[in-house]
Amino acid sequence: MSETNQDAKKNEKIGQVLSNKMAKTIVVEVTRRVPHPIYKRIITKRSKFYAHDEQGAAKSGDTVRIVEARPMSRLKRWTLGEVLRQAVDVGSTPADRSREAMKSVKKVAKKKK
Repeated sequence: MSETNQDAKKNEKIGQVLSNKMAKTIVVEVTRRVPHPIYKRIITKRSKFYAHDEQGAAKSGDTVRIVEARPMSRLKRWTLGEVLRQAVDVGSTPADRSREAMKSVKKVAKKKK
């Protein structure tokens, strides 16, 4: 069997990177919209997958394609296929913003004393 035939049969999913804080591992959230089995209303179901990212190409917020692979650890069964869309880089992280907010709260508290 040729290499291209094996790749064609592997399962692929498209999702958004939630975290890239682990070494060579990303957490990808795949969202799908399905009708509720009883009420027939469209609901959103989400699943998280751990994927192997050898080069560290994916950043948090990117839209990526992950491809099924052999088990690499207890949770990792996917590899990063490609980055489809880069996330917009705002410049500051939520942690930076919360630190700045805490500093401003402390300054206000000191002024009131």
